[in-house]
Amino acid sequence: MKIKMMMPMIIIAVVFFFGYQSFAEKQEDMETNMETATFAGGCFWCTESDFEKVKGVKEVISGYAGGHKTDPTYGEVSGGTTGHTETIQVHYDPEVVSYRELLEMFWRHHDPTDPEGQFVDRGSQYRSEIFYHGKGQKEQAMASKKALAASMVFDKPIVTPITKLEKFYRAEGYHQDYYKNHSYRYKYYRWNSGRDQFLEKAWEKNIENKTMIMEEKSSMKMSSWSKPSDAEIKQKLTPLQYRITQENGTEPPFSNEYWDNKKEGIYVDILSGEPLFSSRDKFVSGTGWPSFVRPLEPVQVKEITDKSLFMVRTEVRSKNADSHLGHLFDDGPKPTGLRYCINSASLRFIPKEKLEIKGYGKYLDRL
Repeated sequence: MKIKMMMPMIIIAVVFFFGYQSFAEKQEDMETNMETATFAGGCFWCTESDFEKVKGVKEVISGYAGGHKTDPTYGEVSGGTTGHTETIQVHYDPEVVSYRELLEMFWRHHDPTDPEGQFVDRGSQYRSEIFYHGKGQKEQAMASKKALAASMVFDKPIVTPITKLEKFYRAEGYHQDYYKNHSYRYKYYRWNSGRDQFLEKAWEKNIENKTMIMEEKSSMKMSSWSKPSDAEIKQKLTPLQYRITQENGTEPPFSNEYWDNKKEGIYVDILSGEPLFSSRDKFVSGTGWPSFVRPLEPVQVKEITDKSLFMVRTEVRSKNADSHLGHLFDDGPKPTGLRYCINSASLRFIPKEKLEIKGYGKYLDRL
């Protein structure tokens, strides 16, 4: 009788154990998909706050890197005696947010032209620095730095060093999530530091970056460019255009519409019409596909890690229509050193003389 009563309990225990084990394994699988980025941009209370707002970021940890002392304390680091700088480690899902996008976030939230610290915090313990994890991050960081310099957002040279991470030390517990746990003190400090005032003024110099700031201030901002319905897409696109934009295809080189186009104008998404590239930034790459050194509107272009075909590449997609455009490489000419290799079939060309009538008149001075 006792054995009969025990059997259901044993079965429940076994099911619970293996169910829990399965759940734990799934959690572990999720953890293995995460990647880490390490940045220093002044006060880690501020940088931690900024990066934790990014979709795809799971956790941001405040700490110290770049110094010579083992297990440094906050008092030692803030005193400037250990060589460390206040640093954050960003744990993120690369399927949601790319390292390149995190780099853009990094540049937009501190002053990379200041070699003596950041805003009211002075000294090397508050310096700007990128600590890379591996060759891939190093190459992307260097390309991103060159692109920022070429954008002329800042009047002074970009002085942020790009350094291999040797060791990251987690800061004391009271520094973690400081902006949440001590919100009043944090807001008071941040406002008086002058950080946000400086950044808004700096990034207002060009329309792309001003748009980025406005998007961050309002997550509910709507775009005038949108993706059509599936039925409209199939009706609007040719079989080749559909294969390229919707199935991540690649068109033949040297026999596509725009590879040799030398006319002045802009290139927009074939579906949504969102502005993507300018003829001013187009160059002859010798590859047989349209190639550009930079996007016309960076906020309209997404860059995603592509691990297909047994390679790791950076895929380029339009933001709103989510069309596959092509891939990004770091073998382009100066000033950016980048090559946006794009399929003609994903683009529509608007010549200079039709920009005004087509509603793209504001780009006339970008040609």
